Amino acid sequence: MKEMKTAYLSSAYLAPVEYYTKLLAYDKVFVEQHDHYIKQTYRNRCTIAGPSGELALSIPTVKPDTLKCPMKDIRISDHGNWRHLHWNAIESAYNSTPFFEYYKDDFRPFYEKKYEFLIDFNEALCRMVCELIDIHPTIERTAEY
Repeated sequence: MKEMKTAYLSSAYLAPVEYYTKLLAYDKVFVEQHDHYIKQTYRNRCTIAGPSGELALSIPTVKPDTLKCPMKDIRISDHGNWRHLHWNAIESAYNSTPFFEYYKDDFRPFYEKKYEFLIDFNEALCRMVCELIDIHPTIERTAEY
């Protein structure tokens, strides 16, 4: 009998390719939702290939009441019209690339709908990317300690 391979990953906003290789390679993946939220990580940041080099995009979050706030409780802030800015950046960076016209309608709704929690936004976006690249990982959030 084959032993199941399990991985534990953090939540990530438009994760790098390496993240998806883990989703493909492991039988079961747990996304950690009880870890303490750390700013300036893949949890709320991503990098895209912009016309003048790498472009960092960051989702603003509501400042938690405590220093040790679990990831599952991090709320997305509406500060600065970030959805519009991120979508414009993605569109201008990729609009002239092959196949973007086939995928933009899959991505656009994420920048039109308001999600309350960062982990929900990241999970929904990750599941959509998995569908597009035709991988079907078993992903669950970690249970309470």
